[in-house]
Parts: sequence; structure tokens; C-alpha cells
Amino acid sequence: MGSDFSLLLMDKKEGVTSFSSLYPIKKEHKGEKVGHAGTLDKFASGLMVVFIGTATRLNPVFSSFGKKYRGRLKFGAETDTLDPEGNIVKESSYIPMLEEIEKILPTFIGKQLQTPPLYSALHIDGKRAYQMARKGLDVEIEPREIEISTLNIVSYEDGILEFETNVSKGTYIRSLARDIAYRLNTCGHLVSLRRLEVGPFTLEDIDKDTMFLLEKTNLFSKVEMDGSQKKNIDNGAQLSKYIISDTAPSKPYCFVSIDNKPYGIGEKGEKFKFLTRF
Repeated sequence: MGSDFSLLLMDKKEGVTSFSSLYPIKKEHKGEKVGHAGTLDKFASGLMVVFIGTATRLNPVFSSFGKKYRGRLKFGAETDTLDPEGNIVKESSYIPMLEEIEKILPTFIGKQLQTPPLYSALHIDGKRAYQMARKGLDVEIEPREIEISTLNIVSYEDGILEFETNVSKGTYIRSLARDIAYRLNTCGHLVSLRRLEVGPFTLEDIDKDTMFLLEKTNLFSKVEMDGSQKKNIDNGAQLSKYIISDTAPSKPYCFVSIDNKPYGIGEKGEKFKFLTRF
């Protein structure tokens, strides 16, 4: 693959924004687009999927993946941001027992409506919610459907619940922590958060190359196109009829070859189209 198409994984550190964490990559790939799938809050750490060059066109594919997190929820105080960087806005002397927590956690499994945090990057009337919140403006955030597939206790000590959870795209773990506390008739906030997985990727995949990462998604077949029609293929005219073979027609994306040489990545559908050429 060309230097203007690559995919990599990184382990974001605590205390830096997702945007700032990309600076060394942008410096190394100066002049090329650099993007990522799925922002991590400044206080959080963990796995981020980074796109370089024309690979940024694959962002919609990867941003739809579910994610796995490990978080620590401290009962007894809620902050305006629902994380350790905010100001305390609510306190409670009630700290739940482990048995109570074990009883209510299964009620969070499945599809449900979740209200995102007031301090979030969601757009409301063309502005970011957190920008409006910082100005003291009234912000009404609509609940949205999310899905939680697992929610397990790792440990519970001194009023701090450590847990792991697998969630769908769009799920806020800060909101989950808030709602767990409310369900237990108290309040709380996240004191730490680490993203362990994004779709099929884990922190152990960080040093793997682009092709390994793409193949691990299991979303791509291998398509051979008619080399005698290369001019028409380059012009994008009726691409589907130039396909000679497809190893897995049901898969939504494909690695395209012409004359047995890598040519690009395509998206299937009513009309076949190239997402990017190598």
C-alpha cells in the first residue's frame, strides 16, 4: 500500500485530548489527512483507531464498531462533567453494598435509551453541548438508543466500583456510571476510564500492520476486476459489471485487484464504488 493509505492503533494516555494525541502522527505524516474513529475523553486512556491519508474514507466503517471499557465509579459525589475533571454538583452519604450493586447491574443489559452527558461534543443547534454548558446556557439533550451487552464487576472497595462493559456505538460510560448510581438511590461519577477494545481490535494489536487490521474486521472479500476495462474502471462507470470474481459477495467491502495486483478498496451495494485506490 502507498504511504498515503494506512491504518494504525494507538494507546492514548490520560490527561491529553484525542486531538492532541494525534500530533506526533500528524507531524510524521505532514501534508496527509489524519483522523480517528471514536473520541476518548481527556481523563480517559486506551485504544484509538487512527487513519492516515485516503484511509480516512474508511472512518464510517470503523466508527460503527462496539467498544469495551474498564471504568471506576466512585459513589457519593456527582460532578457536572461526570468525570474527575468537573466540579461537584451533588453529594450523597449513601454508599451501596456490593449485594445491591450485583442485583441492579443486570437491569442495564440490552437496548435502552440513554441521555448523553451535558458536557459532551454533541451538536445542538449547531453548537457543541459542552460549549453551551460552559456558558451556563440551558441545554436539552435528547436520549438516544444504545445497547449494553455485558456489564461485570471487577472489584468493589471503599465505595469505588471497578467494572468492565461492552457497549454499542454512541454509548457514554460517564452516563452509564451516573445511571448506575441513580438506580442505587445515590450519586457518583467516573474517576477513571480505559478503552480496551474497538470492534475486533485489542490493545495487543497496536503494532500490527494495515492489512492485518483490515482483514481482522472480517468485512472484506477479495475482488478481481477486468484489467482490459481499466480506463472505464478508473472513470467509475458501471463498476459492478467489470467484476470477474468475488471471494465473498455477502461481505460489504472488498480488496480490489486488477491483473492480480492490489488496486484499492471498494464498497458494495446497489452500485459498486471505490472508497480509495492504493
